[in-house]
Parts: sequence; C-alpha cells; structure tokens
Amino acid sequence: MPPPQVTVPSSASAQCQRFAAAYSVLEQGISQQAFPGAAFGVLVGGEVLALDGIGGFTYGQSIAAVNASTVYDLASVTKVIATTSMAMLLYQEGRLSLDQPLVQIFPAFAQGETAGGARGEARDQVTLRMLLAHSSGLPGYARLFEVARDREALLDACLRLPLEAAPGSRAEYSDPGFILLGRALEVLAGESLEDFCSREVFTPLGMTSTCFRPPADWRSATPPTEEDLTFRRRIIQGEVQDENCFVLGGAGGHAGLFSNALDPLLYAQSLFDRQLFTPETIRLFTTRALPADSSRALGWDTPSQPSSSGRFFSCHSAGHLGYSGTSLWIDFERQLAVVLLTNRTWPHRQTQAIRTIRPAFHDAVLENIGQERD
Repeated sequence: MPPPQVTVPSSASAQCQRFAAAYSVLEQGISQQAFPGAAFGVLVGGEVLALDGIGGFTYGQSIAAVNASTVYDLASVTKVIATTSMAMLLYQEGRLSLDQPLVQIFPAFAQGETAGGARGEARDQVTLRMLLAHSSGLPGYARLFEVARDREALLDACLRLPLEAAPGSRAEYSDPGFILLGRALEVLAGESLEDFCSREVFTPLGMTSTCFRPPADWRSATPPTEEDLTFRRRIIQGEVQDENCFVLGGAGGHAGLFSNALDPLLYAQSLFDRQLFTPETIRLFTTRALPADSSRALGWDTPSQPSSSGRFFSCHSAGHLGYSGTSLWIDFERQLAVVLLTNRTWPHRQTQAIRTIRPAFHDAVLENIGQERD
C-alpha cells in the first residue's frame, strides 16, 4: 500500500494567505533550482498552522506534484528523531550511561589509531556522551562503502577509523560517530534501532509515514534524491541516498529515516507535551554540551550565528539538518516547530542554494507569526 494520505487540519485552512511570504521564498528556491519541490509544516501552540507542498518531484513538465503526504528521505534528521530519541529513552530507563566508554561495548575500538597515527589510551576516553555531542575526535565523514560491502564489514571499518583529535577537545560533526552510536544503542537495548524506534517512538506518536526502508510501493510517493552515476548507477528513489547507510542495509544511526512533513511536527509536539521524555531528559539533551565553543547539544544542534534556522528562533531551541535538504527546528520558548523537506540533491549534489533559502524561509514564517501576535 502507498503511504498514508494526510488530511490538512482546519487550523491550516488559511495557510496560503497567512504564510504568503514563506511560500514566495520556496517558489524562489524552485526557480533558482535550489530544489525541485518542498513539503513543509508549521506548528504553534499545539496547532498545525501550515502543512503543504510546493513544486514537483523533479524539474520539467508533467511531473508528480509535492503535497502534504509526500514522503522524503530525512537523511541526518534521522540522528535526532530516531537515534537521539532512542538514547534519551534508554537514558531515562537507566540502561544508558552517558559517560560509558565506547570500548566497554566494542573492545575492538581500542585497536584503532589516535590523532597523530599512534596507538594509545586516548581511544579509551571516547564516551557515548562524546558521540552524541560530536566531540569524540572521529572524522566527519569516511567513504567506508568503497571498501566495505556489507553491514558487519562497514561497522568494523568504522571501529578502526583513526581519531583526528583528542577526545573531547573539539566538536567535529561526525557521521561515523553516529554510526557507532546507533550500533552501541542496539547492543544496550538488545534489539535493532529500527524495531526499537518503531515501537517506542513512531507508533505511540502516530507517526504513520515514518520508517526506515520504506516499502517498495511507497516509491511513487517519494521524490528521487539523486541520479547516482558512480556507486549504484541508478536513480535513487524510495531508498536511502547515503551510501554508507545503504551498505548498512538502509538503517543506520546517522541516516535512513523517511517521513512526510506532518510526522516531525507530531514528534515536536511530543516534546512540548512530554509524552515520551521527562523535562529533565529534554533539557539535558537539548542544552549545549562540551566543548564550550560548540553549538552542539546531545544529538541536537542549537541556533548559532548565522544559523539555518534564521534570525528569530530563541536560544531555547534545538534542531537538525539533513544532507538531502531537510530540516527540523523546534523553539521550546514559543512552543513552535518548523519542518522543511526537500530533495535539493536532485539530480546531483553540487547546488548549495538551499543555504540561503532555508534561513530566509524560517525568517518569513516567524516574522508572520510575530506580526499576528503583535
């Protein structure tokens, strides 16, 4: 069956007029080929004020149109909605200690190299907290899929990656760090990230279009992310774009989740309502962590200057971006959340125009909300 069809709530009936400036920003992005289309949603005070789609799946004539039900590859937004959520729940249950060294879970991690190419004790200092805060010293990215052809081989290669900095000394956004974190959480929970999050997060919150490895019959409702000319040598549609996650089987701690624009808003509302997490857990994981100059919290990012969230999100906000052109920003002070889903990597990854479109979109949304409240 295709993914569930979304009914736009009556609270969003005036969205085209209310958020005309935000629509204009997205139309400009499409005309500049920042992305062929976008789905988006705005949640304020428990009400969905906007939930819509604009543009198409690809560029050109006679193409599928994006709407509120369109499912996108969330890419690294997976890191918060899935992996960090699992960490938060395990922490609450006392099954995860943030300061547990990774080598206690994976002894083979100690056999890799430290910064400078020497083997030593530094790797013993890498903790789960550091993986969440992107301060482990692991590299930001590694093309592990070029040497590892299955899940176990890729995880083993990830365990042996050299550290590029002393643990805790600097923040370096790290996909390998979250690949290892996701696997560590699976060991602690005794089940897969995919199964845990489906049962403990997505199903309780009614996130019916959120999943890893979407069914084959969802493909026609999912915009393609890329025409891959080098690795898989096909159009990537309805399967994860990230190559490392593909080798992992489509579900990783760093990527793999698919969703529409409504479900991340349901997730954000659960943070406001404390449906899954205690106030203490939410505060801990969304507050900036060490090192002191980092905008990173535990799993989450926070607004910096300049920020993809624009100029108006409060300092009590948290969010995350996805490489494919997705984002979720949550303002706890205003009880506000904004989700933007695109396939900005179609047909190739070169364009970076979304970097200006995304903050402009957020500014237009929040300026409108601010004007209505004045």
